[in-house]
Amino acid sequence: MALAAKTIVATGVSSGLGFEAIKQLLGQAQAYKVILGARDTGRTQKAYDEIAYDRAKHSLAILPLELSDLKTVKSFAQQTLDKLGQDKIDYLLLNAGATQAKEEGQRQGKWCETYVVNHLSQHYLTHLLKDRLVASKSRVIVVSSGAIRQAQPDALDKDLRANSGAEARTLYSQTKFVQLLGAHWWRRQLAGSCKVLAVSPGLIPGTGLARGSGMNLPTGMPDAKPIPEGASNILRALTVEDFPDDPDMIFLTSWGEWWSKKVFEHSLDKDLQDKWCPSKEEIEREEGLAA
Repeated sequence: MALAAKTIVATGVSSGLGFEAIKQLLGQAQAYKVILGARDTGRTQKAYDEIAYDRAKHSLAILPLELSDLKTVKSFAQQTLDKLGQDKIDYLLLNAGATQAKEEGQRQGKWCETYVVNHLSQHYLTHLLKDRLVASKSRVIVVSSGAIRQAQPDALDKDLRANSGAEARTLYSQTKFVQLLGAHWWRRQLAGSCKVLAVSPGLIPGTGLARGSGMNLPTGMPDAKPIPEGASNILRALTVEDFPDDPDMIFLTSWGEWWSKKVFEHSLDKDLQDKWCPSKEEIEREEGLAA
């Protein structure tokens, strides 16, 4: 008997870890309906066309999405809902991540591009899909990073401003920390309706994440993992069921265990979560998207 298709809406799956994760997903016995956002839809379509998978079982829709431009986030959300019709969202996979060298971080507006891509745009997307997520009892998966351990919460206001001059490594740690604040915030907002968890794929050189940032991730680094393993670590978050009794323990490690709260204790500050998780209306007002 064929398994009913599960729907996954995803960001950051055009290349690298995300692409490999969806590729592995399309090789499973479970049928999937995948809706993904991509900056270059033509190149992304070509990449997926080259994958051998059962097209009679799985379906794939590629919609335009530029995470540094929240107007496209809004249009992507609406196109996703239109394509879904009455279908539910089983999984929302927020995998997109970016680093920007400080000289490339010029942006009109209040915040640097790394912050907009790594947190604000995906936080906004979750707002836009919230009603369907609640109705679907979805699982929301935030692909995080061990880099959150290097974050400096007291410096967020300074570092994440547009044109702050902060180095790429600093911006990555700070924005991934804010993204984790968002995971905790959404866990609170969606409690009783959706499962929200963060997952670390591990240290994965060769994904292109650091391209153009000046950061160097040699493949011979201790604890480095290949891309297929990192992708499998992400996919583990779709099926894991051994959730801790403590609702704050939402961070799955790359080896399949739950990280102790000591690792991410600064992200448990509810005031900090509230500060960096604006409402949909606040985002639209600040980004010039209000009707």
